[in-house]
Amino acid sequence: QVQLVESGGGLVQAGGSLRLSCAASGINIRLNPMGWYRQAPGKQRELVAAFTRGGNTNYADSVKDRFIIFRDIAKNTLYLQMNSLKPDDTAVYSCNANGLGDTEYWGKGTLVTVSS
Repeated sequence: QVQLVESGGGLVQAGGSLRLSCAASGINIRLNPMGWYRQAPGKQRELVAAFTRGGNTNYADSVKDRFIIFRDIAKNTLYLQMNSLKPDDTAVYSCNANGLGDTEYWGKGTLVTVSS
């Protein structure tokens, strides 16, 4: 059974930093595409950053040079380091994994609120 558990969200002032974690079980984060998505109030969910199956990274243009996705293989945990946060980054951030047969798995999400 695949489980993805996010943590690290919270309230931060604009310009601050947060690190999100996604602890995975039942799926190997090194072998499967995984990423972070976010959904702001009244908006559609969007990709923030992801690892491809080959280990390359993709970022949304809006977070390039500010956010870094990385992973700890030994801990089977995915991270998102978010720097220079802006009020527009306020959203629920969710961890996503793409497993066998392209089955998608989602965590419950963690709320990030950036105050101006």
